[in-house]
Amino acid sequence: QVQVVESGGGLVQTGESLRLACAASGTIFSIHTMDWYRQPPGKQRELVAGITVGDSTNYADSVKGRFTIFRGGTENLVYLQMNSLKPEDTGRYYCNAELFGKRYWGQGTLVTVSS
Repeated sequence: QVQVVESGGGLVQTGESLRLACAASGTIFSIHTMDWYRQPPGKQRELVAGITVGDSTNYADSVKGRFTIFRGGTENLVYLQMNSLKPEDTGRYYCNAELFGKRYWGQGTLVTVSS
């Protein structure tokens, strides 16, 4: 069973940066795709950024140029570098890992951006 754990959330002011980390464990295989989603208060969960095992990346329009997703030292460790944060970036950020067609969610990490 794959376990997904996020970390790195916190309270920051507008314009500051945060780096989130997502680690997937419990498998000897490289995770195929790792995505970051977020759920703002009172809204639906939305895709923020994703990266494939081949290092192809995609981003929501709202974060392009500000957020960067990249892999860490191991295949199943991914970071989300968030710069120039805005209040509308506030929400719980979830990591989703896909392996052989199955998707695994973490518990999320809370990001709050004050104005």
